[in-house]
Order: sequence, then C-alpha cells, then structure tokens
Amino acid sequence: MSALNIPESNLKRVVVIGGGFGGLKILNQISSKYYQVVLIDKNNYHNFQPLLYQVATSGLEPDSIAYPLRKILWKKSEFYFRNTKALKIDSENKRLVTEAGPINYDFLIIATGSKTNYFGNKVIEEKSMALKSVTDALNLRSLILENCEASLLTSDLEERERLMNYVVVGGGPTGVELSGALAELKKHVLPKDYPDLDLRRMNVHLVEATDTLLGTMDPKAGEKAKEYLTKMGVNVWLNTKVENFDGSTVKTNNKELPSKTLVWAAGVSGNLIDGLDSKSIERGRVLVDQYNRVEGYDEIYCIGDVCLMKSDENPNGDPMVAQTAIQQGGLLAKNLNSLAKGKEMTPFSYSDKGSMATIGRNKAVAEVGKFFFDGILAWLVWMFVHLMALVGFRNRVVALINWTQNYITYDKGIRLIIRPFKNREKD
Repeated sequence: MSALNIPESNLKRVVVIGGGFGGLKILNQISSKYYQVVLIDKNNYHNFQPLLYQVATSGLEPDSIAYPLRKILWKKSEFYFRNTKALKIDSENKRLVTEAGPINYDFLIIATGSKTNYFGNKVIEEKSMALKSVTDALNLRSLILENCEASLLTSDLEERERLMNYVVVGGGPTGVELSGALAELKKHVLPKDYPDLDLRRMNVHLVEATDTLLGTMDPKAGEKAKEYLTKMGVNVWLNTKVENFDGSTVKTNNKELPSKTLVWAAGVSGNLIDGLDSKSIERGRVLVDQYNRVEGYDEIYCIGDVCLMKSDENPNGDPMVAQTAIQQGGLLAKNLNSLAKGKEMTPFSYSDKGSMATIGRNKAVAEVGKFFFDGILAWLVWMFVHLMALVGFRNRVVALINWTQNYITYDKGIRLIIRPFKNREKD
C-alpha cells in the first residue's frame, strides 16, 4: 500500500490532478484494462464554473452545479479518489507529494485548471471578490444580501451608496453575465424583499480595460452585449483600467467609483503546481507538445487552462475554455490507451465549437462557426447547452425547475445568508 492507501497493481498507474472538465473526460475514457487511475482533488465534487454567477445572484442552488466525484465515477474499475491537495511533483522519483503523503506514478496528468489573475496587484487580491469556486459564489451571495441589510441600518447616505454599488471588473463572459444578473436582481427581485430600500440608488458598473466587451468573440457580440447591458441599467466603462481599491472606493484611470464590493473577473492564469522546471513554464502556463506532454518530461502530461500548446499557426495557444480541456482530455485518454497497445499517438488539434454568453432574460449572444445570432434564440440555445453540460440528471432537473420558476415569477427563491461573509483581510 502507498501512503494514500492505494493498492499495488500490475497495471501502470496514472495519477490525475484535478476533477474539472478535462480531468473527468480522461477518467471516463481511459481504459481500466491497462491502467490503475488515481484522482487527486482538494474538493470531493466537480464544479460547473460557467454557472457560478447564478449561484452568486441566488438563481441556482450550489448543489445544482456541483456533483460528487465519487458518484460520477463509481462504476469505473481500477479507479481511486483521494480528497487531498497536491503540493509538489518529484519527477526524479516519479512521485507526487500531497498533503496526505506521497504517491508514485507511471504517468502524471496535470488538470488543475486556472485561478484568478490579479496581475500582481496584492491590494486588489486581498480586498476584491473572486468567482472561481462554489465557495466564492456563496461568499458573494452572502455579501450581496448582507449589503442590503446593512443599507437599511445606516443613516449615512454615502455609506449606503457604497454598500449598494457593485463594480465588476472584466468584460469577458463572466463579467458580462454577472453584471446582467445583478441588474435583473435589482429590477425584479430585491424590490420585493426590500420595499423600504431605495433601489434606484443601486448601481452596477462593468469595467473593461479594452475598447470592447467579449473580446474573444465576434465584434458584434461585444456591441450587442453592451447594448443589452446599457438598456438594463448597467454602467459600462470601456477603456477603463482599475488601479486601486481601498475597500470603499474603486480608483480607475478615468474616475472613482464609490463601492464596497469589487468583483474581479478580469482574467485567469494557470493553476500551477510546484516541481516543474522553470523552462517548462511560460506566461503562467505549462508548455506542452502536440500530445499534451510537458516539455522536458516523458511521463508528465498537462491539459486544459493550465497548459500552453504553442504552434506556428497558434503562438498564443488554444483558448482557456471548457471545450479545450474536454477535447484535450478525450484525446489524451485515447492516446494513453493507444500507447498501452503499442500504437502511435495522435497530435491534438482544437476544434472551435463556438462561444456564447447570456446577458439576461431573453438576451444572449452566440457565435457558432461563421454564424452569429442574438436575442431569445441565442438565449434558448445557451440554456440548452448549459443544461445538458451539467453533470447528473438531478442537477439538470433542479436547474430547469429553478430557471422555469424564475422566468414565470420573476423571482429567485434562494436568498439565504447561510454563513455571514468576512473579508479576507479580517480573517
């Protein structure tokens, strides 16, 4: 037995770090005939990140976008899950060091995803809100509701304004979708809960450093998203860079915005693990070859957001989206199966399935191939795609019921402060 109580086997051992989109794809498709597979993850659930903003704005329950990893893979033989955090790779001894102890591997697959990129601004990192995990979403949900309650308890109008204003930084899908959800919360939900609170004083600001929203999509998408958000009452600030945040005022290169809540959705970087040579790291991501093998290592592979696969045609690598991780995970599982059979591996080539973002009720933008469409059709397509992508039948049913109820009643029934949120600098 290893330190993690994994039984010895005559099969080669594949250790996968991370149960995200890419990790799950590998685990589902790698053959138990050839490999013993061990999954290492600090959480015991798979987190559907594209819908975190709906948990944060009381649209969905947290357990409708999270699903137990053991339940997903309970039928798979020669599979073991250990709920612990990976700390360091010891490549010389082909060993992964975790908080619970070391584990040896024949092949190691890094699928750790991404983390919020604060671009070196420690003050903003300390005082802002992130939206990368279920915990982040629950913290933001609690803070939004606590701000409303605190606004009723203060007679200081300036303090009330800071409590009721929200600044979302980053004009990508997360920032756009969260801003739209906050605007709908202001218009349809909070007036029922807080009839004695003047919600006209609540402002949602979306701040983007470039000259367009949804910069990775067709320019029409950014224009339409801005049009939708503006009509919904969101203040969209383009060519505006956040420089500082003291907990009460957001300072930008153009103006100051009074707010006690800054949500940082301005970028991500690879969620790296210690132990790899610095030559294998570039721009905060792990360099891999066309087979997702980490440069400089024969037995270590890397997929998804954390990896960077450069080519002459694509020097910046593939987009840091779920589809990249899913496609790389599926091909890597196939390649490892082929390797076990003595067959050649297939190089990876990303296939763009399209992009979409929802702004609000009946409002979305979608880009599929050369086709761009928006409005209710894009919104319905977005709902269908995300519903089917959820893991587990129960989660799909719960999400569909919540969305249907919200659509009919203009209400979101999960407005609970389960645990009061404390700013990180106060912990």
